[in-house]
Amino acid sequence: MASTEIGRFTVRRPRPDQIPVVDVPPASHFIGGSFVQGSSPEVIDVLDPTTEEVLGSVPAGTIEDVDSAVEAAVEAQRSWGCTTPQERSEVLSRIADIVEANRDVLAVLESANTGKPRSIAEDDVSNTIDTFRFMAGAGRTMTSLGGDYARGHTSVILREPVGVVGVITPWNYPLLMAAWKIAPILAAGNSVVLKPSEQTPLSILKLAELIAGHIPDGIVNVVTGLGGTVGQRLAEHPDIALVAVTGSVPSGRAVAETASRSVKRVHLELGGKAPVVVFADADLAAAAAGVRNAGFFNAGQDCGAACRVLVHESVAEEFTQLLVREVGSLVVGAPAAGDDVEIGPMVSRPHFERVRNSLAEATAAGLHAAIGGAVLDGPGYFIEPTVFSAVPAGAPITQQEIFGPVVTVESFSTTDEAVARANETPYGLSASVWTRDVGLSLSVSKRLDFGTVWVNSHLVFACEVPWGGFKGSGYGRDLSLYALEDFSRTKHVMINHSA
Repeated sequence: MASTEIGRFTVRRPRPDQIPVVDVPPASHFIGGSFVQGSSPEVIDVLDPTTEEVLGSVPAGTIEDVDSAVEAAVEAQRSWGCTTPQERSEVLSRIADIVEANRDVLAVLESANTGKPRSIAEDDVSNTIDTFRFMAGAGRTMTSLGGDYARGHTSVILREPVGVVGVITPWNYPLLMAAWKIAPILAAGNSVVLKPSEQTPLSILKLAELIAGHIPDGIVNVVTGLGGTVGQRLAEHPDIALVAVTGSVPSGRAVAETASRSVKRVHLELGGKAPVVVFADADLAAAAAGVRNAGFFNAGQDCGAACRVLVHESVAEEFTQLLVREVGSLVVGAPAAGDDVEIGPMVSRPHFERVRNSLAEATAAGLHAAIGGAVLDGPGYFIEPTVFSAVPAGAPITQQEIFGPVVTVESFSTTDEAVARANETPYGLSASVWTRDVGLSLSVSKRLDFGTVWVNSHLVFACEVPWGGFKGSGYGRDLSLYALEDFSRTKHVMINHSA
């Protein structure tokens, strides 16, 4: 937890009797409704990032494993794609019920594999349930359209499944991001072959174990392994109609380049560098609390994190003081160390080193850490919650996605400058505006080049509204009816009845 000395944090660790028993799923691929051994004896160890100890292992998938999963998905989709929306809705509702009945098992496993606080893991499970329930209903709203647009001819516009969808999910929200993809994909009548992150594959394998026998075999398949093998094969496989990725910009770019060779569709939700634009009339205490929550949620390992504050120069000092006070109260620790733990570790040693290097580069550039700025003693991949204050315009740290518990604070003098500076990032996923002026909030939101813009809040989601970005953050939308459109295709049937 945070000590009484501002800027110094310690890691709260659990007693042996506080550590829960983790129900690890089978160390196998899930193909055609069953767990099967991989074609290679090679395995990948899965670590607990709070202790650096091995939780289990999963197969290092091969091209042959992907091909087997795609074959099962193709076979299953033939009948699944012919089901009615009501029948698909019943399956999605069944999945939601199963997740609900096993929420504790999934939350404990998610915490252990990612190191995230138990409260965040529980929130992920709750949102997973809501995602399946929403899509169970939303899938029943997809109707055909028709009319006479040429004399003597009646047109019908159909919504059809695209077929088999390859999915690549990230390590920061392994269960929830899988749900964001699986639910609309199934609702639209497609089947899935999913590659989870090799660092956090356990919760989706557990979900597969729980739903096995309760949904049609082969509509959901999971192949574990590395992106260079499993992800590459998904992107290039001739029987996969669309590849959906949530991940880094380099990962998305690689998939898009490979998929382009077969002209298959691609759905990309990639990185972000969310600006938080705080105007002089804003409720500064609320804005500071908002950044505390949205900038450091999941230890900042969130593509929508409120990680880059642009605050009007007249209130910059006051806001920074409020933010430092807020951040100083954050509790750092392992998820089993208490319900009040808010900040867990980085997910892996390589990511820990990337964030540590970003801190070192910022310090070497002369930036001032108003709080934090250092790594914490191991075991585990813990980094202090950090705020860099008075960051100059154009500093590299304002453009790079750090993906850790690091927030920067810059100042601006005019609205035009604030908008220009916010838009200068290569990303376009999300942003927020903080002001009491309704007119200003609307005009600035319209000028910001981001897929989601919050006003006087940040990192608030609902299944009814879309999530996705512009520019380097990719294209395509998760959640809402727009996701169903992305995972289906339109067909025009024109009937000549004039003869």
